[in-house]
Parts: sequence; structure tokens; C-alpha cells
Amino acid sequence: MLTLAFAIVIGVALGMLGGGGSILTVPVFTYVAGLDPKVAIASSLPVIAVISAVGAFGHWRAGHVQVRTALVFGVLTMLGGFTGARLAVLLSGRLQLLIFAAIMLVAAVSMLRAGRERAADAEPVSLKFGTLLPLGLGVGALTGLVGVGGGFLIVPALTQLGGLPMHRAVGTSLLVIALNSFAGTLGYLGQVALPFPLLIPFTALAVGGILIGSVAARRVPHAALRRAFAVLLLLVAAFILSQNWASASTPAPVSNTTTTTPEA
Repeated sequence: MLTLAFAIVIGVALGMLGGGGSILTVPVFTYVAGLDPKVAIASSLPVIAVISAVGAFGHWRAGHVQVRTALVFGVLTMLGGFTGARLAVLLSGRLQLLIFAAIMLVAAVSMLRAGRERAADAEPVSLKFGTLLPLGLGVGALTGLVGVGGGFLIVPALTQLGGLPMHRAVGTSLLVIALNSFAGTLGYLGQVALPFPLLIPFTALAVGGILIGSVAARRVPHAALRRAFAVLLLLVAAFILSQNWASASTPAPVSNTTTTTPEA
């Protein structure tokens, strides 16, 4: 029940921020639902794909999605996401969680340092392909490797580099995340068994949350919300690091076997 309650929170966060909700899904699946880290990472991707698509549709109906940018960006992230998911088999679940926690710290710092939002009537700028290429492939690879949707990178890129106002950047980011997470899901097929009895109700509740978040996004000050969410990310990242760093640094047990010299 607690896991399902978090589904609503994740949906609301994703709908309001255009990212961030996906970065909570893996910790919830790992530490609340008790899934193996590798299974938790793979399971987060179809959930995020579905709820991001639903959120993107709502923003598109409101005219808050720059479709051309999202499709170009999305194709690049899909390539990176599928590749990252196929390569994830080479990493241990513990290492994936350590990388995940490090990314959470970067996301939190990025949110805390974010500048002022663009005005709603500001003219957007077309992002050059040379800018989109490394960012798209990098975000996609992170999604496949550790289950991060990448909204914390996509939204700042769209607002600061592309000149999109916040509400349009959020909608565009959701479409990119949906495409990205879908490709990551395909990359994990055949490698990890997904727990569908958990994922189906979790996804349904998260969809309800993202519908609420998409409406609230136009009424809640983003600056205060972003700072509060950044603090939450810092706390969760610290918890994940403490859990996995301690395990990784625990020395192997010393054998009590002693060698004796046979008597003459």
C-alpha cells in the first residue's frame, strides 16, 4: 500500500516538473517494494514511459509541447536508452544504485542553482543538432543504465539553451522522457523479468497523479517546488549512498583457518 501511495506522489512530481518523478521510482521499488536493484531499474522504465506519455498528451492539448524539438531529441535519447539498457547487464545492481545516487546529487544541485524562468511570451530558440546530439545520447544512456528519465537535464536545456518558457519545457520534456523510457524498456526485454502484478496498479495510480500535477503546474510557483524537491533528492541520494557504499566497502570475512607445521 505504501508503494502504491508513492505512485501518486511520483506522478504529481512528474506532471509539475517535467522530470524528477522518475528519479524517485527506482528508490521506491528498491527500498519500499523490496525489488532487486536491477529489477527495480528495469521496472521503472515502462511505468515512466506510460505516465510521461499521458502527461505529454495533456500538455500537447494545452499547446505546451514543441513537437519538432521533442521528436528530434526523443529519437536521440531512444538510441542512447536502448544501448544503455543492453549494456546494463555488465554492471552489478549495487554499482547501478551508486551511479543512480550520484546522478540524484547532480539533479539536486542543478535544481537548486536553476535561474529564473523564461517569460511565457518569450520567443523560443531552435536548438542546434550539435547541441542535441551529445545531450540526447547521454540522457538516453543514463536512462538505460540506471532508470533515470533525464528530465532534470532536459528541462534546463530547453529553458536555458532553447529559450522555452517553463510550462512548454515541461510538456516537451515529458514527450522526450516517454520515448526515452520506452526504448529503455525494449532494451531490458529478455534480460529482466518484470513484476507486472505490481507495475499495473502502480502505473494506473501514477497516471492519476500526473493528471493532477499537470493541472497544478499552472498554479504552483515552480521555484519553491523545485527547491523543495531538490532537498528531497539530496536526502534520498544520501540514504542510497549510505546503504550501498557501506556494503561495497565491507571487507571480506577473514578465514579462521590456520596453517600448522606437521610435527617431525
